[in-house]
Amino acid sequence: MDNKEFSSFRRRFQKTQKQVSQLLGTSLKAIQSFEQGWRKVRGYAERQMLFLLRMKKGIAKDSRPCWDIRNCSAETRQLCPAWEFNAGHFCWFISGTFCRGKPQATWAEKMEICRRCEVFASAMTD
Repeated sequence: MDNKEFSSFRRRFQKTQKQVSQLLGTSLKAIQSFEQGWRKVRGYAERQMLFLLRMKKGIAKDSRPCWDIRNCSAETRQLCPAWEFNAGHFCWFISGTFCRGKPQATWAEKMEICRRCEVFASAMTD
């Protein structure tokens, strides 16, 4: 997540920088640094912002879990934490999901894949 996207999400929440710092459990200076581009948005902040955005949007009654959308095999489902925790609408939030045949090791690696995935895209659009 770059500084423009971070700032855009804060505005979508209609929150001040101070309010977002409280939501994320970080300092006001960190939020200002993220938005100005002086510091890279940390994974924990990106993850929390995306989660809050998704929660604000809610889950549509007709939405399908990731394993149905991605047509995951029974074997893949058994290996995946999203399946284990019945979190098919939040697969992008959970580390270690079994995407593209293997678990993703880091948040950055995972988000690189998730940002191109229809499950994540549907979770983030209005």
